[in-house]
Amino acid sequence: MLAAALMVFGGLMALFEGIAALAKDDLFLATRHYVFEFSLTGWGWVHLILGIVLVVAGFAVVTGALWARFFGVAVAGLGAIANFLWLPYYPLWALVLIAVDLLVVWALCRGMHREAEAGPVG
Repeated sequence: MLAAALMVFGGLMALFEGIAALAKDDLFLATRHYVFEFSLTGWGWVHLILGIVLVVAGFAVVTGALWARFFGVAVAGLGAIANFLWLPYYPLWALVLIAVDLLVVWALCRGMHREAEAGPVG
């Protein structure tokens, strides 16, 4: 449940980050000569879509389905990568969301590991 709650939280924050990038270009720091340089509007769309997918994955994890956990690990990993690439634009917030995404990956993998250790029920 912790992973699901953090995924919904992280997804909503990414969603708001995407909306802010699309609506107000002067909110974020504009860097030059960055290797992964995209327009702020492009990053806004990336975070908006990723945020929606993270929220959906978070609600799917609540169901307890194994596919939802694998999906959650993949999406949270993509979120961590996207926020790493977003570091020059909003460093502190990107670090917070990277930490949340990595905690989600850890929690989902730890849950799968505990189920594998328990073995078949019955």
